[in-house]
Parts: sequence; C-alpha cells; structure tokens
Amino acid sequence: MQKQHIVLEEAPKRAGPYSHAVIANGFVFVAGQGPVDPTTGEMPVDFGAQVRQALRNMETILKGAGSGLTEVVKVNAYLADLSDFERFNVVYSDFFKEDFPVRTTVGCTLNGILFEVDCVAVLASR
Repeated sequence: MQKQHIVLEEAPKRAGPYSHAVIANGFVFVAGQGPVDPTTGEMPVDFGAQVRQALRNMETILKGAGSGLTEVVKVNAYLADLSDFERFNVVYSDFFKEDFPVRTTVGCTLNGILFEVDCVAVLASR
C-alpha cells in the first residue's frame, strides 16, 4: 500500500502532530477540522458560522488532496450540543445537495469549539 501525507499551507494550522489528510488506496482521509479561519486564525462565535467554516476547511483540504465534496463517501460530525442538530443540518445541506454521503453525528466535548468534522472521500477522476 502506498500512502501520501498531505499538509497544506492554505488549510488551518494543525493543532498537533498529524497530517491534514492522507491518501491511501484511492481514498482521501481528512483529519478532524474545526472552525478556525486559516487566513485570520479567528474562530466565529455563532454555531452556524462555525459549521460553515469547518466544512470550508474540509473542502479546502479535499481540493488540495485532489478530491472534493462530491467525492465524499463518509462524514463524521461532532457537535458540542446535540440540541444544535437541526441547525447543523441546515448548514450541512448547503454543502451536500444530493447523493449524500453516509454520516454519523455525535455529541462530544470539543475543547472550546462547537463543531468539528472529518471525512473519507475517493480521489476525483482525472
């Protein structure tokens, strides 16, 4: 098995010793992405804005790895408060329109953020 580690300048600064993504056997595995804007280093306060920024961060990494949102097959979404589930779905629907990937959504303590997301995608057809 060959694998390629992806670390991107245009993605948010990594919070530890991990790659933004790893490509292996035709799949792209994206590390958990929070809501920090990679340009400003700032984090929105509003839940919906945090979801939007985290999904944009994930999209940036997918593109940098040669994939995209339409190639996502699995999403894991982490909410600090499960009462935000419906609001999450509204923003999520702006990014995924049809042929939805499978998804798991869980509530968990997120160390000061309201939302985090990771995914698995296939490499885009070239």
